[in-house]
Amino acid sequence: MARPLSVAIVGAGMGGLATASALRRVGIDVMVYEQASQFARIGAGIQIGCNAMKVLRVLGLEPRMREHSFYPRSWNNRDWKSGDIKFDMIFGESAEEKFGAPYLLAHRGDLHAALASVVPNEFVRLNHKLVGLDQTGDGVRLTFADGTSAMADAVVGADGVHSTVRDILFDTAPAKFTGRIAYRTTYPAALLGAGIDDCTKWWGEDRHIVIYYVKPDRSEVYLVTSQPEPDFRIESWSAKGDVRDLRESFEGFHPQVTRVLAACPDVHKWAIMDRDALQHWADGKVTLLGDACHPMTPYMAQGAAMAIEDAAVLSRCLDGVGRDGVADAFRRFEATRKERTTRVQETSRANIWLKERTDTSWVYGYDAWEVPLAA
Repeated sequence: MARPLSVAIVGAGMGGLATASALRRVGIDVMVYEQASQFARIGAGIQIGCNAMKVLRVLGLEPRMREHSFYPRSWNNRDWKSGDIKFDMIFGESAEEKFGAPYLLAHRGDLHAALASVVPNEFVRLNHKLVGLDQTGDGVRLTFADGTSAMADAVVGADGVHSTVRDILFDTAPAKFTGRIAYRTTYPAALLGAGIDDCTKWWGEDRHIVIYYVKPDRSEVYLVTSQPEPDFRIESWSAKGDVRDLRESFEGFHPQVTRVLAACPDVHKWAIMDRDALQHWADGKVTLLGDACHPMTPYMAQGAAMAIEDAAVLSRCLDGVGRDGVADAFRRFEATRKERTTRVQETSRANIWLKERTDTSWVYGYDAWEVPLAA
């Protein structure tokens, strides 16, 4: 009996862990290689769209995510000063019925921990920084900074916007700074002293702030901004910002915003980067996935969702495929996914999503387990 296909996944973020789980589900051997020494729970929220929840459901994670996430009535879009409603995208039970899955708001760490829970520890190697890839007749050899190496029949680069796998495969231009920065943090909602809307994007003239709960009991609140600051260049998710600067940036905004910022104890700050879509995602038995090949600006809250969708579609393309069929499967994966991810990239980049009445069915109605695969 032929041995199972073996796939090495570079990167243990949302996309990498979702891919590992999805591939294991169809009988593929996986090993995930992550350069970090441990998983860090940085204060950040994440919106888990109905489209991503359909994938998580099949991976067995829907009950856990419902238990640990906030179930909002809507994503409300309001004027920065008057509070007038621009478009109130109703979620809750009506959207769950319409799109086939719930829309949840969570702490990013809770989603990552859920995905890690369905990938046994023995299939994850921390402290493995990739430095080389060599395709041979026997598969792909991965070389790491500590001098060790590994072999696999195929490799998936799920290592983010600064992907080492992408840089090894292709001659690509560096990510471009958009001239905009973001502040973000989570903190105990008890500091607010009063309640806030479930989830609101406050649209200013050249900046915005999104605020929502990330726990089912409304005990933790998250905020993330976008505003111009052309001279800032730090991309680290852990770099600290000055909360006084943040408050000053949103002076004059609606009282609900200023109250959230007044209660905010500290913030992180990072540069919002962008990168043009790649012409191709794969080279032979190596493919890219998620932000490594189609990084998203954060304005649709769909970056992680696209990587999670990728994982499901890739598992379908590789299901039952032998070592000789990997390159064709990777081409099929790209052909199935590229039109959608490019559309989401371009829509997000425009930063008008939900600013006025919007057809959302093409995003939230998508089912990665059922979408027809390319020929």
